[in-house]
Amino acid sequence: MNSKIALLVVQGVLLYPALLWKVYQLTRAPRDVARWMVTACLACFAASFPFGLLAGDVNQPDPGAIVPLLFQHVFLCGLVYSLACFFLFSALPADRARRRAWGEAVPLATAILVMAVVAVLMPSGPPLTYPRAGVSVFYLAADLYLTYGIASACFLARRYARGAAPRLARGLLVASVGFAFGAVGGATLVAVVLVHWAGAAIPWLLVQATVFLVFPSAILLVIGLSYPGVTTRVAATRVWWQHLRTYHRLGPLWTRLHEAFPEDALSRKPLSPRRDALSVLGVHRRYYRRVIECRDGLVRISPYLAHRPSEGPLALRLTEALDAHARREPVPDSGMPVAVPEGGGLDDDVRELVALSESLRTVAA
Repeated sequence: MNSKIALLVVQGVLLYPALLWKVYQLTRAPRDVARWMVTACLACFAASFPFGLLAGDVNQPDPGAIVPLLFQHVFLCGLVYSLACFFLFSALPADRARRRAWGEAVPLATAILVMAVVAVLMPSGPPLTYPRAGVSVFYLAADLYLTYGIASACFLARRYARGAAPRLARGLLVASVGFAFGAVGGATLVAVVLVHWAGAAIPWLLVQATVFLVFPSAILLVIGLSYPGVTTRVAATRVWWQHLRTYHRLGPLWTRLHEAFPEDALSRKPLSPRRDALSVLGVHRRYYRRVIECRDGLVRISPYLAHRPSEGPLALRLTEALDAHARREPVPDSGMPVAVPEGGGLDDDVRELVALSESLRTVAA
């Protein structure tokens, strides 16, 4: 597979959606420096590809149009530098990370300066007329920095993963494998350029190795950097779906209690039944509100339950107590615990309420 086609597939399927996702996350935490670095990394990767297309369908050591080729490699170097800064600001105190980031900027600036000087001194004309030495120096400056930066990122990623949270650690380990592929690919490109500069024939296997290393490297890099955020969102979606289902499963119990004690509602403007069934907004708020209102209603109706026979299902006795309340029978003096969970957590309480609600649905049917 041609390397440009491979990168196009990666960008269209993985990179641009990942970039949009990181931009969205950045709007939620604009002061997160590490997230800025990840977003800059993906943005540089995305920006480098159009300039690569403008440079022409070329692979190293063949040159393309020098100006778009320069911008392409500047963005690629910026990608690697952003990765280094991401690990630095994630693992070190801010002051120390800032000093290290300035230090890492020195080889970056050196590589960009060399490429820019070569681009300025390159004679005008088609790429085939460019001097071999100038093209080789240009590619060596870029490839040496990229190889150094990617190898450093691989080392830092594995080191940072040891003390990171599980999701982040898994993402970093996947990304480190991508960095390892990229570093080997960079070293292969350096070898290709040196062989070409020496005027020798480039082995076919050496050229193909760069193509097959770039593709998995790019895929693993995008997956690894996106993995923590995506898995977090998947987990949040799972909780959202669970709260939505539980909210509706509490419907029968809440409806009967709300009819008996409408003044206990935490919202004075309840949704219509149709909108309540279709609404997917504010699920967590409505879920907690319904749980609280159900528990408050059971506390209010508990005196009627306490003075009724204890035989029979709780749902049936609750129905009778609610009917007694509707008939405005005198309120007994003391209440009783209703649907008491075995554990002390909210989930245990909700499970008891759901069981009572579903039993109440059966009794009503």
